[in-house]
Amino acid sequence: MPSIATPVPAEPADEVYNLGTAQHPNGTSVSADAVSLLLNGARWMPVMGEFHYTRSPAATWREELFKMKAGGIDCVSTYVFWIHHEEEELASNWSGERDLRRFVTLAAEVGQRVVVRIGPWCHGEVRNGGLPDWVVARFGDSARTDAPAYLAVVRRHFAAIAAQLDGLLWKQGGPVVAFQIENEYSGPAEHLLTLKRLAREAGLDAPLYTRTGWPDLATPMPFGELLPLYGAYPEGFWDRELTAMPCFYPAGFRFSPLRTDAGIATDLLGKREAADTPGTERYPFLTCELGGGMMSSYHRRIRIDPRDIESVVLTKLGDGGNLPGYYMYHGGINPVGITSLQESQATKYWNDLPEKNYDFQAPIGAAGQLRAHYHRLRRLHLFVHDFGTLLAGLPAVFPAERPAARDDVDTLRWSVRSDGSSGFLFVNNYERLRPLPAKPGVRFTLNLPAGKGVTFPSNPITVPADSAFIWPFGLDLAPGVRLDHASAQLVCQIDEGNTRTVFFAATQGVPAEFVFNNAPPVTLSPSRCVALTLQGKEGAPLQVVLLDPADSLTIWKAKWRGQDRVFMTRAGLVVDGDSVRLSSEDASNLTLGVFPPVDKAAPSYGVFQTLSLHSETAVQPAALDFNLNREAGPARAITFGWTEPAVATAPTDPDFAHAAVWTVNVPPRFDFARHPMLRIRYAGDVARVRIGDVLVVDDFYNGDTLDLDLTPHAAALAKGATLTIEILPLRPDAPILLPDGTRPSPGSPPIARLDAVTLVPANRAVTR
Repeated sequence: MPSIATPVPAEPADEVYNLGTAQHPNGTSVSADAVSLLLNGARWMPVMGEFHYTRSPAATWREELFKMKAGGIDCVSTYVFWIHHEEEELASNWSGERDLRRFVTLAAEVGQRVVVRIGPWCHGEVRNGGLPDWVVARFGDSARTDAPAYLAVVRRHFAAIAAQLDGLLWKQGGPVVAFQIENEYSGPAEHLLTLKRLAREAGLDAPLYTRTGWPDLATPMPFGELLPLYGAYPEGFWDRELTAMPCFYPAGFRFSPLRTDAGIATDLLGKREAADTPGTERYPFLTCELGGGMMSSYHRRIRIDPRDIESVVLTKLGDGGNLPGYYMYHGGINPVGITSLQESQATKYWNDLPEKNYDFQAPIGAAGQLRAHYHRLRRLHLFVHDFGTLLAGLPAVFPAERPAARDDVDTLRWSVRSDGSSGFLFVNNYERLRPLPAKPGVRFTLNLPAGKGVTFPSNPITVPADSAFIWPFGLDLAPGVRLDHASAQLVCQIDEGNTRTVFFAATQGVPAEFVFNNAPPVTLSPSRCVALTLQGKEGAPLQVVLLDPADSLTIWKAKWRGQDRVFMTRAGLVVDGDSVRLSSEDASNLTLGVFPPVDKAAPSYGVFQTLSLHSETAVQPAALDFNLNREAGPARAITFGWTEPAVATAPTDPDFAHAAVWTVNVPPRFDFARHPMLRIRYAGDVARVRIGDVLVVDDFYNGDTLDLDLTPHAAALAKGATLTIEILPLRPDAPILLPDGTRPSPGSPPIARLDAVTLVPANRAVTR
């Protein structure tokens, strides 16, 4: 029987950090202590998601920020890529998709706080880490140092950022609560302190200053100057090996007190054992780069399973993480530059990335599409929003028996966060690309202080194969109602008058047992109705709604018409003032339930009132015809790059003389508002899509479809611009990592195949 001792946590050390101005003009303060971020002095666990404004059309920003908010993102983080703004010296551009000021202003209007990652070296798979070519050419190895000439141009760049953000800082009543200094920096700490000083001198003052907690610095960082933030990815494009899940990625699926992840940046840092810098425990455990997805490099074609993302995030919460921060949360497409703005081996970086595509398989794709992990993560975020103030103060504890090695798939992976009497139990029985078997005969024993303890569930259960969940114990859910334990996952809660309704999600394959106030256990069946009502102090009722796993992924929560409400829909949902907007490829998903009801006389499905909607006439996917203009030539001879070990290099423009080329027949005067996205199903090595002569997106094949938002190109297409697709042939023996089932059979000819081109509908509805 697995067990954990959960001692009463020690009082946190009274640490002093040298950060920025904490106070908002309305009196709200943002700060930190050794345990967590603080909002008005109370524990605060926001959810942060990366969205690069320069990689998304400005016309879409507002709606995409609303989608992020609906997905549970409290803080939008974004890089300021210097090369995107000043590709040529003194010819800076802060307009259109480069308008940082407008982006941050819209984030504030939507209700988001903002974290600005000012660099000046940012990475983000941008050439030179975002340093303009002229900076690299002029300063060479003295870039990213305290060389006075380099600092002079950095000072000018910081001043330009400060001008964009003037009036938008937290202390000025704006949304900007933090600045990240540099990124993935391994030099002397003194340089980071210099950059922080320059930022503050430029007027970039915010409550929090951060840095990436990896790699180790060449000299010690004075305590309290910059909060270190960490990360973990299910798998990375940057490794030099051509096997799946190399090195230390499996560690991200096992609970551990370590914050440093050895799988990040193995191209730069090599293989290494994970180890935290001494003194790390004096800071809160915050993350800025939990992988929301993954790009493909030319030599490593990653295809993400939505469970990969959910599992890593749940594990990091179980490790003690107090800021789920995603990279990326919203994908994008690189802006037009004088030359390609993406990193490549040709520019002496480690990896070849697509020239335009930065979709990242993110929860929200570059075309604005909502992926399956958007919904899985939203379910976690609902829990964090409603119970994060409690969770943030609970330290993580781990069982004595933990997996002995990466090949140990039999030892149960679990942890507990507890104050010694209440808390949450975390289980992760999932790992990317490695099936983890079911664990039969499991009951959990929590050895609480003073000889107290709890063992649950009442009867042994089987932890399902490839499952991950969070179960509560010892929680006061309402005055006079204590949940001793439950074998179901908390989702969220709603107060209406003196009635509290708590929503749970059943764990697939596990009986949902609840014990309240030391009463006998009850096993509830999932439905959309109230499964159990308990009376608290002074007769205040507590209602329990237990949803089945599928329904729990359709739950949203937002303030609407003056109060918090829970919504149920399989469509995408945005709450914009008094309006609730739904969107879906499938018009049958455009149904909406709400709790508490707006009109109690209206029909309901369980606790959810069915809302009447204004819906457009449903539209279906439209398959487009395409004509083969040119057969593929011979597959290219793949060359290798400059790194050691060397990896395959991506094709260059001349190689596409041998690509198969198709013309897609786009109907004239087509309504792209109703069919805004093009979905391309193909097989080959690399695909490029052009509208006229303009390259609009490219893709390194990994078996997934290539989706493209056509609305920015609607005017060109309306004027008769030709849409063409080029596909290079893929050799069976190509020296690249491909997902299972995507490589041509040995001995077969190279493939360059276009299977389908579809205009994907956007069916919409809005509340009446």
